[in-house]
Amino acid sequence: MVSQEQRRRQLAREKFLRQQQRRTSARRRTRTRNAVIAAVVGVVVAGGATAYATGAFESDGKKANAGAGATPSATPTSKAPDPCEKPAAGKVKPLTWKKEPALTIDKSAAYTMKLATTCGDIDMSLKASAAPHTVNSFAFLAGKGYFDHTKCHRLTPEGIYVLQCGDPQGTGAGGPGYTIPDENLKDKALKGNVYPAGTVAMANQYNSQTQQGRNTGGSQFFLVYRNSPLPPDYTPFGTISEAGMKVLKKIAAAGAQAPDPQTQNTAPNATVVIDKATVTKS
Repeated sequence: MVSQEQRRRQLAREKFLRQQQRRTSARRRTRTRNAVIAAVVGVVVAGGATAYATGAFESDGKKANAGAGATPSATPTSKAPDPCEKPAAGKVKPLTWKKEPALTIDKSAAYTMKLATTCGDIDMSLKASAAPHTVNSFAFLAGKGYFDHTKCHRLTPEGIYVLQCGDPQGTGAGGPGYTIPDENLKDKALKGNVYPAGTVAMANQYNSQTQQGRNTGGSQFFLVYRNSPLPPDYTPFGTISEAGMKVLKKIAAAGAQAPDPQTQNTAPNATVVIDKATVTKS
């Protein structure tokens, strides 16, 4: 016959086992969720998955990283031939600033940005009235040659479908030293938590779980080559032209590399370098 004490111990053991099973299941779900998230912006920016998980950079001694973000990453595709040309001669300029540039664009005017890349020109129209701080920052940075000779460091071929660029370091942790506010998050084009193909949007450090990291955009941005399920947390500030989409899809078709062991970035197989970025007022 089982004594009361034995029965109590048995129940305690069963309770403990149930708790352990729940914790194991929870950890498994968390790992799965984080694999999808950290695989984004950024979609966020910032040292790959780590930055997305923490949602922020330390500012002391790391102002060059301000505004880095992370975009969702994904499983790499198989190696394909590089469809792009060799980069133009020149080096990345190590430029940083302490604060966002003064707002000097004409919000009522039309602006375009041209990325002359090793894979072809990617042209886009910019939403100056809806995202003035973002467009103003890109006009400023492009005018300083900030994007010239920089690599597009991340291609996500599953889950979401984006090419991420704008980091002079090429790691996902770089930035201009300042941050800009989130803008245009209620854009009518973002229906049903989907960023449609052709969207140009900012990477950032926002973490939807902790709801921390708002207004952390910097210089990193992503180009959507196929409709991508994402919450409206990343400033949409441009639309890629039809010709630009052909270039972007060519880059995507070449696939992505295995994740970098340090940054977890899945770099494109194509050698995508921005030879020159230009913002023009129409």
